[in-house]
Amino acid sequence: MAYYVYLLASDRNGTLYLGVTNDIVRRVCQHKSKVVPGFTKRYAVDKLVWFEIYDDPTSAITREKGLKKWRRESKIRLVEEQNPQWIDLYPQISS
Repeated sequence: MAYYVYLLASDRNGTLYLGVTNDIVRRVCQHKSKVVPGFTKRYAVDKLVWFEIYDDPTSAITREKGLKKWRRESKIRLVEEQNPQWIDLYPQISS
């Protein structure tokens, strides 16, 4: 089973949300449809702009916790290394 660490954004250089899941398509769909109350619903954070894949939950959770300690500028740099246009990656992974 795969585990994902992912970053959502409200817009380019907008509000960021970092999460971990074992079903990225389902989880991002939940963020986009705003069915779960919370941070992403309140701040309209629903564009998948970056993610990494891990083989085990411990590695994914460790990576997520590490990234949560990063400064915002470092997270933005991480996104821009792989997705400089801040394109929503959800359509690519959900098809």
